[in-house]
Amino acid sequence: MTDDWMDKKRNIAIFTTASLPWMTGTAVNPLFRAAYLARDGERTVSLVVPWLSLKDQKRVYPNNITFDLPAEQEIYIRHWLHERTGFGSEFSLLFYPGKFSLDKRSILAVGDISDVIPDEKADIAILEEPEHLTWYHHGKRWKIKFRLVIGIIHTNYLEYVRREKNGRMQAFLLKYLNNWVVGIYCHKVIRLSAATQEYPQSIICNVHGVNPKFLEIGKKKLEQQQNGIQAFSKGAYYIGKMVWSKGYKELLRLLQDHQKELAGLEVDLYGTGEDSDQVQVAAEKLELAVRVHPGRDHADHIFHDYKVFLNPSTTDVVCTTTAEALAMGKIVVCSDHPSNEFFKQFPNCRTYENGDGFVKLTQQALAEQPAQLTEAQRHELSWAAATERFLSCAELEKASTAKLSKAPSSNFMSTSLNLRGKMDTASAYVHHVASGFEVTRRIFGAIPRSMQPDEEQCKELGLAEPAGKQGSGK
Repeated sequence: MTDDWMDKKRNIAIFTTASLPWMTGTAVNPLFRAAYLARDGERTVSLVVPWLSLKDQKRVYPNNITFDLPAEQEIYIRHWLHERTGFGSEFSLLFYPGKFSLDKRSILAVGDISDVIPDEKADIAILEEPEHLTWYHHGKRWKIKFRLVIGIIHTNYLEYVRREKNGRMQAFLLKYLNNWVVGIYCHKVIRLSAATQEYPQSIICNVHGVNPKFLEIGKKKLEQQQNGIQAFSKGAYYIGKMVWSKGYKELLRLLQDHQKELAGLEVDLYGTGEDSDQVQVAAEKLELAVRVHPGRDHADHIFHDYKVFLNPSTTDVVCTTTAEALAMGKIVVCSDHPSNEFFKQFPNCRTYENGDGFVKLTQQALAEQPAQLTEAQRHELSWAAATERFLSCAELEKASTAKLSKAPSSNFMSTSLNLRGKMDTASAYVHHVASGFEVTRRIFGAIPRSMQPDEEQCKELGLAEPAGKQGSGK
């Protein structure tokens, strides 16, 4: 490396755990982050997303959407993004091999995904869900390959695990595993809210914004309000993946416990998921009019006229649908929970502490008109503001300008000048060794034979086929 490194554009590589057309937070939010970080041309940005085999695509992607080649999926992703931002995407889109885990309902990386970025271009890495990306990582050490590695914590894994069988014990073990791998592989950690697991020396900051489409909807509603036109003619609704852990259990319990106080209330639920049939049955048992509908895009015209968004979910870190509802000018009634702390600054966010509070706020919201958002409030919800917050937290200018080690990145026992560095290196070495044995990987939940991509993935991604059979003798 030359001494004038800081005079060049910083190279930012964003690694994430999902990709469109799967409409999940770790597919959508990193995509917007890449677009807005690259927009001003001051940085070179790459977004690195998983590529799935056709079999896994059919399991994960909606509406029977599949792709034969990564180039086809790239066209789909860029088209989707352009429809929502209105500007060109000035970043590179790269793919790493991934496999879908049925038991975890998520995509796991296959092989050393840091290889996607050549060593000479490795500068800053953003790991979206760093624990998820590094549980089974077996390859180059992120902190050695990249000058700065920033982990962004998206998911409250401990809360989900606690709801499973033997959940407390699983959550206890997972907490320490997450702390271990994130500490090994990240220089800096940003938590979207205090609803996530705590990490040493982490920063709490919501570095996510709202799809610009929702702000446009809100702008039209604002114009209607200012012109004396009725902007919201419908009552209350909720939208989310239809699984009990996504707020449906809490919402239906609140409605059941307070049916008398909420007499006459009508609520529409929109979602698709594994628990759809059970939610339908539970809703039909209520005396209130609770209608269950299939899932739709939250920007669909059917949602524009609803006035009140009810969201009792406490498993989210920062709920995307809450941000979208506020951007559309609606009143949001949600739990007084760390995941909603960012939203309390907006006048249309109403938080309750118990069932009586839920009833009172819901009745008030239905009787009132939403406050009109100011331009400053609208900006605070935007991806432009989220990018400003990220750059402030990340402090990219402070990234080390020291030359990368000339030793191979896989040499984990490199020398270190301080005790903490030596412990960090030793810890990374232990993880590297443990993740190199098929038996150990399987014990901790890795997908079988996922240390290297298979022949099909190598062919589709244009990778060199791995030498020998992976996992042999291990």
